[in-house]
Amino acid sequence: MEEIVGWLNDIIWSNALIVLCLGTGLYFSVRTRFLQVRHIKEMIRLLFDGKSTESGVSSFQALAMSLAGRVGTGNIAGVATAIAFGGPGALFWMWMVAFLGASTAFIEATLAQIYKEKHLGEFRGGPAFYIERGLGVKWFAVLFAVVSVVSAGLFLPGVQANSVSEGIKNSFQLDSWMTGLAVVALFATIVFGGVKRIAKFTEYVVPFMAIGYILLALIIIIVDIHQVPELISLIFKSAFNMEAGFGAVFGMAIQWGVKRGIYSNEAGQGTAPHIAAAAAISHPTKQGLVQAFSVYIDTLFVCTATGFMLLITGMYNVQNPNFGSSGASEFLYEGLPNVAVGPAFTQSAMDTVFPGFGGYFVAIALFFFAFTTIIAYYYIAETNVSYLTRKFESPVYYYILKVVMMGVIFYGSVSQASLAWGIGDIGVGLMAWFNIIAIILLQKPALDALRDYEKQQKEGKDPVFDPDDIGVSNAHIWHTINKK
Repeated sequence: MEEIVGWLNDIIWSNALIVLCLGTGLYFSVRTRFLQVRHIKEMIRLLFDGKSTESGVSSFQALAMSLAGRVGTGNIAGVATAIAFGGPGALFWMWMVAFLGASTAFIEATLAQIYKEKHLGEFRGGPAFYIERGLGVKWFAVLFAVVSVVSAGLFLPGVQANSVSEGIKNSFQLDSWMTGLAVVALFATIVFGGVKRIAKFTEYVVPFMAIGYILLALIIIIVDIHQVPELISLIFKSAFNMEAGFGAVFGMAIQWGVKRGIYSNEAGQGTAPHIAAAAAISHPTKQGLVQAFSVYIDTLFVCTATGFMLLITGMYNVQNPNFGSSGASEFLYEGLPNVAVGPAFTQSAMDTVFPGFGGYFVAIALFFFAFTTIIAYYYIAETNVSYLTRKFESPVYYYILKVVMMGVIFYGSVSQASLAWGIGDIGVGLMAWFNIIAIILLQKPALDALRDYEKQQKEGKDPVFDPDDIGVSNAHIWHTINKK
């Protein structure tokens, strides 16, 4: 079974998906005239624009909820993996993915807002909704929703729970079943309170965990601030094959930087649009710009903090792809003998400045990063359950999902989750393929919404969306919103 799952993952997460993500990001950057640069000031302003309502959350709460899904173990372990297999230059290609991916994130989030619906008094939306309403392909939408429920609701939460229990066990020697019960109890307390409680939880926890992590990373960097110019030079030289020591991994730098960048910021994967649709705003473009900025926060801030920590302290290894042939050594650079690739790199970097404390802090950071990702997975699964059962309008399906996920979380905490991780990756990979194809076909409403927003801004207005102004049908909920 693991061989079959591995084979499928190799196909789904092949270079074709990497090229598709990069190419789509470049295409949308050109089509939007590089909005990720032109509207950077507007993005920051919109972070704190608007308030939550009975039906939706505020822009900032939607940002925090999406960051809960974007900022996860990939920001700690993923960056370490990228550097281990691609060298320091991999960090540059992660930045490039974030820059281009911001435009893709804008398109998918704007579409989610345009075609959102109201279920049981709350805004719901995402790829399944805009595939059906925008493209008019019901079977495609249902397929996406089913894949999303299985992936986000059944497989990936157990893997994240396993990361939490292992991290706590390694640092605090707490039995996995005890951690599992604690995670299940905390999960239940939050999700049984509905989307508003999820929004409140992430609104406070996500900024705290991200800012705290970045601040400690900054302290480590400041201690060796004199190395920063040399460090930046190393990153750029390695990214363009101008550093002899890492020439053997030049191609790997691009591959691993792009792959881990996509995996971390999720631009185009179809996960964040579910959360973007929950925001109560006056124009879809507003949430599109906010979600574009969330890609920057994830990669340019959090991932960069990890990368700089590893490189400035020298606490990393770079594997030699030619190892075993012609007497080639195992590592191009070895700063951590006998240490496996993963969170241990970051823990070692933290321990150089905060001896004895660094490892514990990374374990706690992993807990928050992974747990908030579980919460985001729940919301994505719930939104797709809402789509599949919307004709029945009953909360009982949500309760079933909550109970099932509680079981999945506990099981993942006490067992090895490698197979579940592989199956979950298949689901997320399929979501990415389906979603990118959908937003390429359905790009016009999002691009027209951007032009409409810019036009109203030039007229000195606070933009208000009317789908009739840009010729969009099947977005009737906006007439109701604007009347209020």
